[in-house]
Amino acid sequence: MIAKTSPMGWNSWDCYGASVDEKTVRANAEYMAKNLKQYGWEYIVVDIQWSQPTASCHEYEPFADLCMDEYGRLIPAENRFPSSAGGKGFAPLAEYVHSLGLKFGIHIMRGIPRQAVHKNVKIKGTDKTARQIASTNRICQWNPDMYGVDADKDGAKEYYDSIFELYASWGVDFIKCDDICREMSHAEEELIMLSNALKACGRDMVLSLSPGPAILEKAELYKQTAHMWRITDDFWDKWELLYAMFERAEKWCTHTGAGNWPDADMLPVGAILQDYGKDNRTKFTEDEQYTMLTLWSIFRSPLMIGGEMTVMDEFTYKLLTNEGILKMHKNARHAHQVWRKKINGIEHVLWIAASSEGGFYLAVFNAGEEDSEIEIMLEDIEIDGKLSGTELWSGENAAAEEKLSVKLPKHGAKAFYFNAL
Repeated sequence: MIAKTSPMGWNSWDCYGASVDEKTVRANAEYMAKNLKQYGWEYIVVDIQWSQPTASCHEYEPFADLCMDEYGRLIPAENRFPSSAGGKGFAPLAEYVHSLGLKFGIHIMRGIPRQAVHKNVKIKGTDKTARQIASTNRICQWNPDMYGVDADKDGAKEYYDSIFELYASWGVDFIKCDDICREMSHAEEELIMLSNALKACGRDMVLSLSPGPAILEKAELYKQTAHMWRITDDFWDKWELLYAMFERAEKWCTHTGAGNWPDADMLPVGAILQDYGKDNRTKFTEDEQYTMLTLWSIFRSPLMIGGEMTVMDEFTYKLLTNEGILKMHKNARHAHQVWRKKINGIEHVLWIAASSEGGFYLAVFNAGEEDSEIEIMLEDIEIDGKLSGTELWSGENAAAEEKLSVKLPKHGAKAFYFNAL
């Protein structure tokens, strides 16, 4: 099974947008291998616009010239990824990441480059051309680089086969495909075709679908075609976006597990938006970051670090290497919301999950605007007796008989592991 556990890694978008370069990717890979790999972090993912020589920030440059080969397949811009020179593509960078014991991923857009269509290049292995397979009315609304591909046209399958043949030759382990997850009204057949090409390419790759919000009614399609799919639009360091994730996670929790991972998006922690200034840091409070990691982990969302890792501060490092929380991320099963209600006028949320090693997890959140002290009745989780365990963030012993007393700061969280009774 590919992605047997929920993927953990780093993605360049939050810190560099479209502008990341090879030197930065290598430095972050080296940091992960030295400091985070032992905790389960393993993917290094180059996000959007790696084929654009002039990309410089988070903003897209409409109709920018992209680098591509004779068959209309995008290739890395050599000025940003110098090891790709001479037709090597991402193979040398992937090889370096692999040498560190990590895995390598790239972002792609649904469809075929407009440049390829305008130049009417040949589709590899066929007598068809880009213009013959393009769907010019199925375009991305926020990035003009691509046209859609018409799955009913001869040569369409061969085009997708050819790009995944290329990615496999580079040694790619992870594909983040954009402009597809929420586009099911006009991209469902293209998703199926793309997924089939990936599965037939001869190399195991995780397929991640973006952007969200994913369509709940299409859950089974996502599970049949991909390993991850975004349940939200871009997630940033704003409390209102984190608050909204409780509802999204509650709706999607029954579809989590067995190689299928609803994705709450990247973790905007530490040094983000570095293309706009090296002093930029997440606006989340420490308590909000505990809430984010707790919810993502009990829900088992993929964990993708969004910040520049080489300048990681002590708090962020400890946040991302808490062994109890990461064990919950790996071992939680059948997680779901128990209740969401106001206690003494302050909104709280309670989640529970079984542990694959026995026992169970509880996560309790203060979603309100004041600190709180509450009591969770054990009958709410159908426990009759005593509990003994650990609060995972602090490492402190936790015990309860009939009720569990919890103190929480506003926007804060606690996570507990209780032994099997």
